[in-house]
Amino acid sequence: MHDPGGPHDPYVRVRGAREHNLQGVDVDIPRDVLAVFTGVSGSGKSSLAFGTIYAEAQRRYFESVAPYARRLIHQVGAPKVAEITGLPPAVSLQQRRAAPMSRSSVGTVTNLSNYLRMLFSRAGDYPPGAERLDSDAFSPNTAVGACPECHGLGRVHRTTEESLVPDPSLSIREGAIAAWPGAWQGKNLRDILDALGHDVDRPWRELPAEQRQWILFTDEQPVVTVHPVRDADRIQRPYQGTYMSARRYVMKTFSDSRSPTLRAKAERFLTSAPCPVCGGSRLRPQALAVTFAGRTIAELAALPLVELTALLHGTSETARVLTEDLRARIAPVLELGLGYLGLDRATPTLSAGELQRLRLATQLRSGLFGVVYVLDEPSAGLHPADTEALLTVLERLKTAGNSVFVVEHHLDVMRGADWLVDVGPHAGEHGGRVLHSGPVADLVKVEESATARYLFDRSPAPARQLRTARGRLTVGPVTRHNLRGVTAEFPLGVFTAVTGVSGSGKSTLIGEITEELPGVRRLVSVDQKPIGRTPRSNLATYTGLFDVVRKEFAATEEARSRGYGVGRFSFNVAGGRCETCQGEGFVSVELLFLPSTYAPCPDCGGARYNPETLEVTYRGRNIAQVLDLTVESAAAFFAGTPAVARSLATLLDVGLGYLRLGQPATELSGGEAQRIKLASELQRDRRARTLYLLDEPTTGLHPADVEVLMGRLHGLVDAGHTVIVVEHDMSVVAGADWVIDLGPGGGDAGGRIVAAGTPREVAGAAKSATAPYLTRALRPGER
Repeated sequence: MHDPGGPHDPYVRVRGAREHNLQGVDVDIPRDVLAVFTGVSGSGKSSLAFGTIYAEAQRRYFESVAPYARRLIHQVGAPKVAEITGLPPAVSLQQRRAAPMSRSSVGTVTNLSNYLRMLFSRAGDYPPGAERLDSDAFSPNTAVGACPECHGLGRVHRTTEESLVPDPSLSIREGAIAAWPGAWQGKNLRDILDALGHDVDRPWRELPAEQRQWILFTDEQPVVTVHPVRDADRIQRPYQGTYMSARRYVMKTFSDSRSPTLRAKAERFLTSAPCPVCGGSRLRPQALAVTFAGRTIAELAALPLVELTALLHGTSETARVLTEDLRARIAPVLELGLGYLGLDRATPTLSAGELQRLRLATQLRSGLFGVVYVLDEPSAGLHPADTEALLTVLERLKTAGNSVFVVEHHLDVMRGADWLVDVGPHAGEHGGRVLHSGPVADLVKVEESATARYLFDRSPAPARQLRTARGRLTVGPVTRHNLRGVTAEFPLGVFTAVTGVSGSGKSTLIGEITEELPGVRRLVSVDQKPIGRTPRSNLATYTGLFDVVRKEFAATEEARSRGYGVGRFSFNVAGGRCETCQGEGFVSVELLFLPSTYAPCPDCGGARYNPETLEVTYRGRNIAQVLDLTVESAAAFFAGTPAVARSLATLLDVGLGYLRLGQPATELSGGEAQRIKLASELQRDRRARTLYLLDEPTTGLHPADVEVLMGRLHGLVDAGHTVIVVEHDMSVVAGADWVIDLGPGGGDAGGRIVAAGTPREVAGAAKSATAPYLTRALRPGER
């Protein structure tokens, strides 16, 4: 018998975990197994797997690192847990993307680019007399390899007269130069031009060509005295104004501005084209002169990995060793269903699931053993065919002597687990308990588990009558990415699911649906991008219900007697907020030789407001206490306030009752952000027929939450709207009215419509990779 907590104890034992909503959780999980953590969204499974187990493993590792070195590494902080024993070192693979960088690619994430460059350096075919190049010379990210014209980016951004001045019939005073800023800054530039002697009241097209060229493109910055036109009600003194051309303003804003809005506006006036020197290859001519198998390194990096593997074969001994090594390193990427990607594919264009699987493929070659891998929904964005390959990869990690802890909602991944940790029973304050920790089959005995109902219940759902379309929306022909002249017809007034393996072209196809297409009156696209990038953006501010809440506080007798307006109850502006933390609720504490840490504000204790503002109450609660309410609690609290109650009701409808009103945007998952956007849309008055476009709305959702969300989406269709979803969940596809299946494979092997019809018709399609999985999901009477 093993001594719990002893040196040979085969379990990770957690005691008294209180991270987020965990209620003093005690749980034992065996090592060297595939353990799946599951539960409804917001139940606390990620708080247990990542916030507690992984965070504690990382904290212990950092204690062994020199204090100075700790400052260079991001730390998640010590978890709220009494004790964890039997915990090996841990590696986390989360669905988090770093700041998008144009130089980051599939090749750099997986390190495969390094091995391809080594192959060209050591075994490439050089022109006669050419000097052999170091591997760095084949990298667009180094000074010796990057094309000097585009600096290794492959594209050049330029401005043209047409992009800067879209309407040449206007005069400069009337705003002909659309690229210039608005308000005072734009008026200032126009006044400077006037002072320089240019005719700002003449139509742009009538100005001499050399004047137009100078105004838009000069690098000169002359300084002149500007005499503003005097207004009757104010005196404006002369001032020294510095001129900046439209091109200079756009380029400076695009490269230097920290405002995403200003950068996006500047980008509208730029034209992007392949670099005229390197043709988009990003490299110097010397590197492009070297070939392998008759192709340059840029050409090989552009190939799908499945094709690159087929081309790699060595002739010399050196080439054979390098090609075999490279093929072995590519193999895990192909195994995870990512063979359609090329090494030069930029990481900002990848989904979070694709990025996580690329990192997972890299770990398979790392040779580590005896560690705990903690993964965050590795099946997200995966077609059922690819999920089978994922289970094989996870099994290999385990066989290599590791423990694999996976946060997951996919039923097939749960069934393939050795151990299941089910957290719940519900979300938020109604969750945070471990309902089951043991073999998968034993979960059937746990009556309060929402997971058990879906994992073991094989009874068919009630049949639903297919709807009849009221018209058709024609999209295409589309030639983009791997789509080649594809035309698709989407029925209007029904629920349509777009399916296909990863990389088959689904997102590319629905991305072509715009409001300009005949038949689209109003288009609402609901994606999984964050609703805000700072803690100042939260659930209440995004949905608009915080505006109503602040009005209710400003209307109280106490607020009126003090002269407090609506702005007093905002934590984003001076007046009512705590000035010590600027309304953040926490302050950064600088520690000598240690990384900065965050602590609750010493003055407001995390409340965000100053004491005077917190003295004003509405029905017994101050503004900070209201922000701390969950959506479910707030719905009861604001039951008599229709404007607030309507917003909260839609949030409850999409399964977000467990979130707090003041929950920062940075703490929300992609699935939660998408449902918040959907709820914001649902609360609006929808008289006009609308087309709702959703890209994988069930990502990150427990089957119980999927059921709630689908009920809401089908309700939209019943109300006369159209819903189109890109989806891998076959239970959702089986409940659709129409299915468009792309494939048959990913990348160049896909990009075609394999089948289109009712779910039953698509399930019978011979060449569809989706068909066998859809057949299993259909009710017996529909097959």
